[in-house]
Parts: sequence; structure tokens; C-alpha cells
Amino acid sequence: MMIKIKSLASGSKGNCYYISDGSSGLLIEAGIPIKKIKESLNYKLSDVEGCLISHEHKDHSKAVEDLCKSGIDCYMSPGTRQALGNIYSHRLNVIMDPKFKISKWLVINFLVEHDCEQPLGFIIINQKGERLLYVTDTYYIKWIMPELEYIMLEINYSTDILNANVEKGIIPESHKNRVIKSHMSLETAKGFLRANDLSKVREIWLLHLSDANSDAERFKREIQELTGKEVYIAGQ
Repeated sequence: MMIKIKSLASGSKGNCYYISDGSSGLLIEAGIPIKKIKESLNYKLSDVEGCLISHEHKDHSKAVEDLCKSGIDCYMSPGTRQALGNIYSHRLNVIMDPKFKISKWLVINFLVEHDCEQPLGFIIINQKGERLLYVTDTYYIKWIMPELEYIMLEINYSTDILNANVEKGIIPESHKNRVIKSHMSLETAKGFLRANDLSKVREIWLLHLSDANSDAERFKREIQELTGKEVYIAGQ
């Protein structure tokens, strides 16, 4: 069965996604209250094999402790584990190898560029060999990613919208500088997509759009025109 993607939440207020291939499921991120996670999954946490955490910021990790208490293993980098501080559980798993398995899923992890401790991106592969790329909270991606079928990619802002908001006084220059050094722009995302072979891609999901510095309809339209693929806005 194909990989199915469900967006539970996306953006600065919280991020959480669920992927399933019909027989096994994974959470990606836990940045919303456990109650909302349970409600979104119809209280079927038994279907969740584990949860991948990209980094320690609360909009990605808020429910880690509660997930562990609910019997869900959470996986993260050593830097993220250290940054989370005094959360103690045998369900917390520190990723030490570039590849590891969660039940039937193979997970490849790699470093990304964000203002935190050891943030990760993931390539997630099911038993059929279908490959899903998940990358958020990074201002660029260093590598070419072969044979992707699903792409979950942050497009946080567009440079022209961001600059206009600074000129209007909507956001300060300091905030602009932080965004540029920690999140992916529409322009950078387009460059990444152009650099990769998208011939097998079925779906592209746009993640973590800024409330102030993005335009969902425009971003969806431009990525569809660029790639010719089905494009979804996470959180909508």
C-alpha cells in the first residue's frame, strides 16, 4: 500500500504528522498536546510504532514526555536529547547510526541547518521501498536525495514577502535575520527541487509556512507549476 500522510499540525504553533502504509504507522514530531494527537488519531496510539523528533524546539517536541508515558518510543539526535533536559524514560531513544529501523520502517537521518542542537532530517522507507523525505527548520539542504516518492519540505517564507514586512514595520530586522538563518525560503526550496530527480515523486507537502511571511495559495501554485506534481499545504 502507498504511504499515506496526515498533517495533525504545521507551523510555529506546533508540528505533528502521521504516516502510514496501511500496516504500520509513524509520528513525525510531537509539537502539539498529547490530547490533540490522540484525538487526531481517533485514540489509536496502538497503531503508532514510534515518533521521530527533528529537534528540541517546543513546536516540535512539546508532547515527547507524554508520548513516552503513553508507551510510544521517541527517536532523536544526541544533541536534541541533551537539550530536552530532565525528561527521563526508557522510551527515549538516541539515534547513533545513520540508518536504523523502527518496526517495519527504515529511517535514514542526516544533519540540517537550524539554530538548535543537532537537528535532523529524515528519509523514511517502508517495506515496499517507497522513500519519503522529511525536512523542516533548515535554511538549506546539502545533498541530492535519490528516488524519492514523497517529499515533506519546509517552505517557511518568500524573500519578497519577508522584505516587504520589514519595510512596513510588521517585523523587525532582527527577526528577519533569524528567519533567514534558520528556515527555508520558497526560492531555496525551488532550487532544491530543481536539483533533484522528481520523476518518481507522487506528492509534495509544504510544511511550516510562516503566518506572516508566506502565501499558501501562491506557494502551492508555484511549486505545482515547477514540478508538475500533486502539492499539499500541511495544516490545511
